[in-house]
Amino acid sequence: MVSLLTLTGIGGALALAVLLTLVISPGFAELEERATDGYRGRAQTLLSDFAAINEVAAREQASAVASHGIGPTVPPHGILYRRVAGEDGNVRGPSTKEARQAAAALDRLELEDLVKPGGSTRFYLSVDGNILAVGVAESPQGDIQVAVARRLTGQNISRLLGRPVTLSSGAVAGNATTSRSTQFIDIAVPVYGPEGRPVASARFQVSREVVLLGRRVLLLAAAASILLLVLLLLMLRRALGRFVLVPLDRVERHMQRVQASGALLPFEDEQSPCEEFGSLGRNFNAMLSQLKDLRERNEIQSFALGRSESAVAVLHNVRNALAPLATILSHGVGQQDSARRDLVDRALAELAQGEAEPERRAKLVAFLSTAFDAEALARTEVRRQLEVGRDAMRQTLEIIGAQQARAHERPARERCDISDIVARNATIARYAHAVSISFTFPAHSAYVVANRVILSQVIGNLFSNAVEAIVATGRDHGSITVDIPPPSEGRLSVRIIDDGEGFEPAQATRLFQTGYSTRTEKSGGLGLHWCANSMAGMGGALELRSAGRGTGAVAILTLDADGEGERQVELAA
Repeated sequence: MVSLLTLTGIGGALALAVLLTLVISPGFAELEERATDGYRGRAQTLLSDFAAINEVAAREQASAVASHGIGPTVPPHGILYRRVAGEDGNVRGPSTKEARQAAAALDRLELEDLVKPGGSTRFYLSVDGNILAVGVAESPQGDIQVAVARRLTGQNISRLLGRPVTLSSGAVAGNATTSRSTQFIDIAVPVYGPEGRPVASARFQVSREVVLLGRRVLLLAAAASILLLVLLLLMLRRALGRFVLVPLDRVERHMQRVQASGALLPFEDEQSPCEEFGSLGRNFNAMLSQLKDLRERNEIQSFALGRSESAVAVLHNVRNALAPLATILSHGVGQQDSARRDLVDRALAELAQGEAEPERRAKLVAFLSTAFDAEALARTEVRRQLEVGRDAMRQTLEIIGAQQARAHERPARERCDISDIVARNATIARYAHAVSISFTFPAHSAYVVANRVILSQVIGNLFSNAVEAIVATGRDHGSITVDIPPPSEGRLSVRIIDDGEGFEPAQATRLFQTGYSTRTEKSGGLGLHWCANSMAGMGGALELRSAGRGTGAVAILTLDADGEGERQVELAA
């Protein structure tokens, strides 16, 4: 439960962090984008205003020229350029290198194409690495163009923009561009020339204060949320430990004491802080009281039930022992004479007359010889089957006798040859059903400490179950193999392997329950239940294994091994 709560807390913290990221980050990113657009717009406005001053000055000069001739005033730190239609332009004022370069650049321009009569315009020129802001105006008659130029420096824009600005000349992109790093945003604003194409760019950096602030707010919110969630989990864990885990631990310890002692003691607990567990304790005590009553009833009925099961088990074993007799008798009743009696009498009569020819006489003699041999073989087979029937009847009488003796005294274990018991029961099991069963078992002796009659019944039951499993497959033949390896650590294991229908491994623990059977058309299941109890009573064990349906089964009997001369011991109750 604590692990589940921890995983839930981690998942909730991650979800909360993602939610805060989705809510906070886009908002601060939008604020940063707005601030960037503001800086970019201010820079463009400053560039336009700087050139607009020269345009105003040029218009004033053009008006002065139209009214009074060229005015003598030259703008501070500027260049005054005048061009008359049909003549080259000239510079008024100091003739410096910069002024001459500016005049040459203006001479190359068709100023009359840039402005209309009485109109004006502004633009920037790149002259020998310098950026000039130029304002051009034309007289109303359209015969004189006046230009006022001032050099634009990064300090001019930096002073107005409040940011360090760098001017770079040359071909640049047509629109303002931005690039972002971890802490700064680089902004490049184009400076447009007379034809509307950029001739330079103004570059400056803006700190990403908004995004950095958003990140700090996000981290702070996530840390505070996770801390709050951790505190809630710790409080919840402590509450669960006090109100749930501790009472459950007391209940579990009491159940372990009941399991270890077998005594259905009531659950006594101090006042629980949780009313639900107090109710659980009361219900648990009520259940223990009911179980105690059921145990007492079961003990009263156990003796009668044991006698009933014992009687049914004896009848079951008697039925298995008598099953071969039915097969033998059915075989004997349905068997026909190996040779017709009337033919034998006719052959004897013909030989007695002495009138038969030698060739005919030889054939009659051969016929009689064959008939007598067949009759002898039939008698031998009948005798063998009668011996098997006699053994089955003897085993039945032993079962009944052992049951009678058990009513007065406990049967004793003795030293017995389990190989001989296997051989006898294998001979009998061959006639249990009308199928061909191949038995394979070792010929060497193997001695165990057991009750010979009970052990014979157990092995007979297992052989009978193996034959029934083979019949259930629908085949008319099968094989049963008995393996008796050398004893290990004083114990001897006998493996009975068949190629019958088998069973699912999950059914192995239920096979020894009373009334359980793997075949739906068969009821009972007392044989294996009785066999397991009998093996346990002789100090042994019985185990059944199978890999699944159609793979056969293995029965493993484990008993105490016995050497020569070991004394008999009594059978444990």
